[in-house]
Amino acid sequence: MNGVQLDTLGSPRSRRSRVRKNRAFLFVSALASLMSIVILAVLLGSIVSKGLKHLDLSFLTDPPSRKAEKAGLAPALWGTIWICSVCAIAALPLGVGAAVFLEEFKPKGRFKRRVHAFIELNIRNLAGVPSIVYGILGLTIFVQMFGLAGTANEPVWSFGERWRDQIVDTSGQMLDIRAAGKNAPDLELRDGLVMRDEDGRDVTLRVISAEEAMEIEEAGVVAADAYVNRYNIRSWYYVQLPPGRTVLAGGLTLMLVVLPIVIISSQEALRAVPNSLREAALATGATRWQMISRITLPAATPGVMTGSILAMSRAIGEAAPILVISGVVFIRFFPKNLMDEFTAMPLQIYEWAGRPQEEFHNVAASGIMVLLAVLLTFNTIAVILRAKVQRPLQ
Repeated sequence: MNGVQLDTLGSPRSRRSRVRKNRAFLFVSALASLMSIVILAVLLGSIVSKGLKHLDLSFLTDPPSRKAEKAGLAPALWGTIWICSVCAIAALPLGVGAAVFLEEFKPKGRFKRRVHAFIELNIRNLAGVPSIVYGILGLTIFVQMFGLAGTANEPVWSFGERWRDQIVDTSGQMLDIRAAGKNAPDLELRDGLVMRDEDGRDVTLRVISAEEAMEIEEAGVVAADAYVNRYNIRSWYYVQLPPGRTVLAGGLTLMLVVLPIVIISSQEALRAVPNSLREAALATGATRWQMISRITLPAATPGVMTGSILAMSRAIGEAAPILVISGVVFIRFFPKNLMDEFTAMPLQIYEWAGRPQEEFHNVAASGIMVLLAVLLTFNTIAVILRAKVQRPLQ
């Protein structure tokens, strides 16, 4: 026994050698970790020192400006929230559903198994494709729809808009009335014409000379030289085809970027669930879907949400595909629906950082701080939700 023990443990000299190697490896690992923390702290300290003086409430509520002291991040902030919300709503259910199908409904035939393996191989390859490629793909599919439909300015189909005719004359009188639609006949101004104003009330039109109109301020009275301007009002649920360079196209493009990550991480989470739980559920008479919905998915939820957090963290910081889709970095208005143009925080930070003035570099540092804060907020919410739905395997 003593000889076997000596052969197993080795000589005292070899034991000391192993201890030294273990300590050396521990020291190298601790040094690498410490260097990473120091570098991260230096970077964060530099960003905070440059951007803290510009970070105030007006920076979060004002639009960008050509003057650094008046520059704000509000349109880019809301644009990021819009496109990331669209990305999450589209990517997470689709990615988890694909992972469940690929992992829990594996085919049994030889040909089907090969097709299944080919699909999984392509998904893993797509996870390593540069994001700019997804931007070009999104430009072709979501913005232009392969060029088979109309354009963003002349969509082939739209829903959720109201058209109005605005009558304007030289005296400054304006009258807003409802129009039947974009292609409705042009409004003919004549006495006695009954129209509906923006509040839905009937208005009888009275056409008079320009000299009289200068002295009369009365609803429905316009000068004979008045002209009609037709415009539309879009609701928050307005949708058109093709979408064009809009929030919807940007969110769906980000969905393409993060979808392979969501699928792969969800598959790994499902594989971590012990097969004994599946077999026990099926043995008690549960159907395959009951087993998946009540046993497998709840058990895999923490891993699925971890992968979703990583995927959305990547989506928030992506700039290349959004630059291809949006094509605009200086926007002063807020997105109000899915069909509005947009910009995002990475694009706005890139625009500020590319300017030669040092003041804009400090403003870019403030934007980076806001971007990190939004990222941490999203991750914190996801971690809290993960902790709420997590339950032990029993």
